[in-house]
Amino acid sequence: MKTVSSLLDDHWYERYRRISKLNIRSSIYDVTNRCNLRCKGCFFFSSGEHKAADEEMDLGRWETFIDSEMQRGVNLAILIGGEPTLCLDRVEAFYQRLPTFCATNGLIRVPRDRFPDMMIGISLWGSETDETVLRGKDTFSISSKHYAGDPYTYYLYTITPKQIGKTERIIRKIRDVGLKVHMQLLSNDEGVDGFSWSPEELDAIRAEMDAMLDAYPETVISSKYYHEIITTGKMLGRPFGWMECPSVTITMDNRDPRPRRLTNFIRWASDLKTMHRCCTSETRDCSTCKDGAAHMSWVMVNKRAHMRSTKDLQNWIEIYEMFAKLYQFIPW
Repeated sequence: MKTVSSLLDDHWYERYRRISKLNIRSSIYDVTNRCNLRCKGCFFFSSGEHKAADEEMDLGRWETFIDSEMQRGVNLAILIGGEPTLCLDRVEAFYQRLPTFCATNGLIRVPRDRFPDMMIGISLWGSETDETVLRGKDTFSISSKHYAGDPYTYYLYTITPKQIGKTERIIRKIRDVGLKVHMQLLSNDEGVDGFSWSPEELDAIRAEMDAMLDAYPETVISSKYYHEIITTGKMLGRPFGWMECPSVTITMDNRDPRPRRLTNFIRWASDLKTMHRCCTSETRDCSTCKDGAAHMSWVMVNKRAHMRSTKDLQNWIEIYEMFAKLYQFIPW
């Protein structure tokens, strides 16, 4: 019988032991329905989720709700929107109670005297040209001034097919302002012409992501196994999709058989009552979803499947470590 200790040497066993104690239990919260950008390909607006519920405006009800989430066992609050920084009082209500991650476009600076160690992920959709086409603005020029050198901030770099051969310049820009970067791929929910992936492009970007990790290991937070998973859409020969996704809201999960999934995961709308189907949107085609966190979680909940060999288990450890670093459960 294969066990963790029989597959790992002392070095890898210590790495396993460090993450095995974390027991991360996350849920996702729409802090607001509003945003100060309208990006082509943003699932929140393209799917109409910003109209799914009216925002709860009473801060006291947010505080009571967060307390109930803690009692439900949540130990990581992932804040999205809309743009969470438009409602810093709600963000603060989470931050004062829970380990909190705030996804933002970076146009509003989170005051560090109020949120000294809150993890921040800044969305970036490629080059200045791509950002202007997809988001109407070059956000990096603004966000990099707000967060340069911030030890609790990284760029969530959504790579599009237009950036093949161009990612190194972006990685260098991020390195030069003293920040980290994590990469994922655009799902192109709105079918913007020229931004859907071909198999050849996915092969090319996988090689490029691997090369960036090798060249900039102090800047890029990633793993080559993650690159394989997100570009092929397969894990141990199994295709990603609705019947495999781990990030489905527990009360809406009627799959049979039910796959391995995140414990008690829920994505809440901003009225604190309505629930969304999953970590992205009901209108997204699961077979083409390239959400980075969903794919990381897919690996993480399938530890036993990765115990078929030493290399498979090491791959699992590297992805778990990557996820834990991105949410600061362990240091960079």
